[in-house]
Amino acid sequence: MLSPDKMTIAELALYIDQADNLTPEIEEALIKDTRIGAATLLERHRKRQERRANETARLEKMLAYEKQLWEKGFKAIAGIDEAGRGPLAGPVVAAAVVFSPGTLIDNLNDSKQLSAARRGSLYEEIILNAKAYGIGSASREEIDHLNIHQATFLAMKRALAKLPDEPDFILVDGFTMPESPWRQKAIKSGDALSLSIAAASVLAKVTRDTMMLKLHEEYPQYGFNRNKGYGTADHCAALNKYGPCPAHRVSFRLKFDD
Repeated sequence: MLSPDKMTIAELALYIDQADNLTPEIEEALIKDTRIGAATLLERHRKRQERRANETARLEKMLAYEKQLWEKGFKAIAGIDEAGRGPLAGPVVAAAVVFSPGTLIDNLNDSKQLSAARRGSLYEEIILNAKAYGIGSASREEIDHLNIHQATFLAMKRALAKLPDEPDFILVDGFTMPESPWRQKAIKSGDALSLSIAAASVLAKVTRDTMMLKLHEEYPQYGFNRNKGYGTADHCAALNKYGPCPAHRVSFRLKFDD
C-alpha cells in the first residue's frame, strides 16, 4: 500500500493532484502526517473535491428539464438558442444541441456568463461530447426582409435541419417556435436553466463572433472585432461618420446624431 509518510512533499503533491479520489487509508495517513505540507495538501484536495461536487450538482440541476423528458421516453431532446438578435450588423445565428443522458461538461453555462476564452474551449468540448448538434443562420438580407423575430426562427429551423436525426422534443430559449413540427417547450432564460440550451448558446455565440471577425476584415472602420455589431458608442460614432456598410441591418435604426 502507498505510504504517504515515506514520500517527499513534492511526491505527495504530484500524487494527490493526479488522483481523482483518495482512499480512507490515504486520508488517514495524511491526517497523522506531522508535516505542515501534508496537511496543506489534504486541505487542498478536500476543497477541490468540494468544488467538483458543487459543479456536478449545478450541472445536474441544469438537466432538470431534460431529465423529465428522458423519463417520459423522449430520446432526442434538442436545446436551441440564438446569438445576434440585438446587433446593428451581421447575421443572426442559432444552434441546436442534443445530449445523451449522463453527459456533463464542466463550467458549461449561459454563454453571456463566460469569457471568450472559456467559450472557445467549451465550444470544442460540446462538439466532442454532444450526441448531435446543428448550427444555422439567417443573413442580414433575410433579417431586413423578414424582421429579426422571424429571421431568428428561420435560423433555428436551419440549425435543427442540420441535426443528423430528427429531434423528438425541443427546448427553446425564450419563445416557442411557430408552426413547429416538433413538440416543444419555451423556457425563459433557458440558457441559464437548461444544459442543452446553454450548450446551444455557446455554439451560436462562438460561431457568430467568428463571422463578425471576418466582417471586421472587410469593414475595419466599424470595430466589429470589438463590438460584434452591437450598438456601442464607438460603433454608433463610426456609423455617423461613414454611414452603413453592406453588413448593416438597414431595417434597424442606424442614425444616432439626433
